Order: sequence, then structure tokens, then C-alpha cells
Amino acid sequence: MVVHWTQVLRLLPLILIAALVVFEDRVSNPSCKVVPAGEQLAGEDHPDDLKVMMVSNLLLLGSEAGYWNIFFRDYYLSKFFAKSFEMLKPDMLLVLGDVSAKGSKLTKSKWSSVIHQFHGLLGPFLGLPIHVILGDRDIGDCSGLNAVSVNWIARNFPALDSAGCGAFEISNISFVSLNAVALLCGDNKLRFSVEKLIESESVDLQMESEQNTEMLYKPSKIRSHSADFQWRENTMSSGSGPVLLLHFPLHWTSNNNYWANNAVDGTSHHSHHSSKMPKRRGLVGTGPYELMQTLPPNATEYIFQALRPRIIFSAHTHAFYDHTHPDGTREITVPAMSWDARDDPGFVFATFKGNGSRVTISHCSLAKESRILIAYASILILFVLTVVLANFSGPTTSGC
Repeated sequence: MVVHWTQVLRLLPLILIAALVVFEDRVSNPSCKVVPAGEQLAGEDHPDDLKVMMVSNLLLLGSEAGYWNIFFRDYYLSKFFAKSFEMLKPDMLLVLGDVSAKGSKLTKSKWSSVIHQFHGLLGPFLGLPIHVILGDRDIGDCSGLNAVSVNWIARNFPALDSAGCGAFEISNISFVSLNAVALLCGDNKLRFSVEKLIESESVDLQMESEQNTEMLYKPSKIRSHSADFQWRENTMSSGSGPVLLLHFPLHWTSNNNYWANNAVDGTSHHSHHSSKMPKRRGLVGTGPYELMQTLPPNATEYIFQALRPRIIFSAHTHAFYDHTHPDGTREITVPAMSWDARDDPGFVFATFKGNGSRVTISHCSLAKESRILIAYASILILFVLTVVLANFSGPTTSGC
């Protein structure tokens, strides 16, 4: 039997290219793990369940993106969206802020390029309901917060009002999204607009749940020139309000628990204090606020008193956290989905069962950028070696 090793070596580059195609397809699949929530069981899927994919911190650069982002990072981000849609079949997409890496510093034309890039990445998600909230990188900090620019940015995303807030209902589940950046500011026009929306939603919720409506028709006591939050008495029970969406997490008291989970390597831990936050990768600069920034205690108490949220979804930290507040309300912090933020990006997949009284949370992790680069480097080295050997090796024969 005669074996022509040079012919085999010449076929190896084609085999490596085929392996690379298969690798790119499989490495784009998300790895999802259900996060435990006390004794609550995931249960079977039902056709009436509302399945929502939640992402944050895309940190898009638009027209300022270089070749590395365009042909590598954005390419894989698009594949991540497409594969997640194919595997999980969500009913809605929520983006919890920081769509842009430098949005607060961009002109309108450059912001338009970011929005165009955002739509290009979504692919099949464009056929679903999409809701986007604004983050600090999108609109800046209090010192530069501008109502006109916020209004212009908000108009480019569905269901946002001029202050960057929104309220909508899908599958009989109510959602309220807030401009959390404005809630950090003092005497600011946008903050007062956010407070008005909170008060309006609070009144609507109480009118639906209480028999005594006399109190509900009293004028609102929103202060227009004070740094302190004020609210009316709310007799609704905790957890009976809407699903709350905002970019900054609410304030955590030091004696509350949180659950951090890594769905890639299967590790998880439960702790009493969050002291370890992911380091900035420094690839798109720093944002206006530190990663540990939360809403202040008075704003947090105001939101709990007015809205009684059933569950809260926030972002900003770049990491995944599952936190329980003193009144039993669960807050999920959605990790960054960009390699610009962390080597191991991810997202959250939430399934609202029935009328939304039960929510199953899955933490989904995506491929590490470092692992993909190592795989590419290995394939490139093997490719070069096989080409060299094919050109310089003579045929060998063996007989039997």
C-alpha cells in the first residue's frame, strides 16, 4: 500500500479551514444556567410564558470603530445575537443601557452611526419588541446632562419619552423603565420628569389595586426645587408593582445577600458584601461613573415606596449579580455583553410565567475573547506548518 504524505499534507489546510468554520459556529452558542431562587422551581415551559433576553453595555463605537472591532468583535457580537435568538427563541429584547461607548461625547451624525451599527447587530431581533434604556455612557453625568440631547437620543429608541423613561405592557406584564442617570442629579429638569413618571405610575397602580380611591386623586406632592424625594402613602404590598428596568443598580445595604454566578465554568458563590468588581479592560476608555455606582439610598427608598416593583433588572457593573433587598424584592444585575468591557461577556434570559408572579432567571455566558484568540493562533500555526511541510517534504512510500 502506498501513502502519499505530501498529498495528505496539502489537504490539511482545507481541513483546518473547515475546522475553523465549525469552531466559529459552535463557539458562538451561549452557555446558560438557571440561577436558583430559594425553593422556587423552574417548572415546565408554557406557550403563554414571556421569554425575555436582557443585555447591557454593548459599548458600540459606530463610525469610530477600527478594523479590529468591525471584523472581529462586532462580527462575533452579531453571531452571539443570532445564535442566542436561534437557541433561546425569546419574545422580547431589553437593552439596559450603554449602547454606545462614547455616546455622551458624540455628535448627532456619529450617534446615528452607532444606532445604525446597533440595528445591524440585532439581526433577527429586529422582528421582536425591543426596549432600550439609557446609560451613563449614552447621555453623560449630571454636570453635562442636557434635556435636549437626551430627548434626541430617546427618540431613536422605541417607547421612550423625552426624559428617557418608558412604561409598557406585554403579555399582561407591566414594565417601567427609568432614566437612572437623572435620578443621581439634584435640581435637574430631567430628574423632575422622571419623578413625575414614577408618581403617575404609582397612582395608576394604586387605582388598579385599591378600593379606596379618594386618596389616589389627591394632587401629587412632587418637589420641584429640592434634592429630597417625597412621596404619598402607598398601601400596595411589596412585589405587587411592575417589572422595573434601570441602568444603575439600586442601593444595597451592607447586610443583604447577593448571588454571583459564572455559567461558563459552573462556579458560583453567595456572599454578604460585594467587594470584588470586574476590572475595566480600558479598551474604550472609562465611563462617567465608577462600576460600583448605585442609586443613592433616598432614591432607592422612593422607588420602592412608589412602585413596589415585583422584580428589578439593572446593569452598569459589567458583572452578574442576583441580590435580594430587605423587603424580599429580587434585583438582577445584567452583565456586559461586550469584549470591550470584559473577557467573558454574558447576558440574562428571564422567563415570566403566568401573569409574571414567577420569574425564572438564567445567566448566559459567551465565549471568552482570549480563548478564541488562542484558538485562532493555534490554527494559524498549524496552517503555516502544514504548508511548509507540504512544500518541502518529498513523497514517502511504504509497502506490505
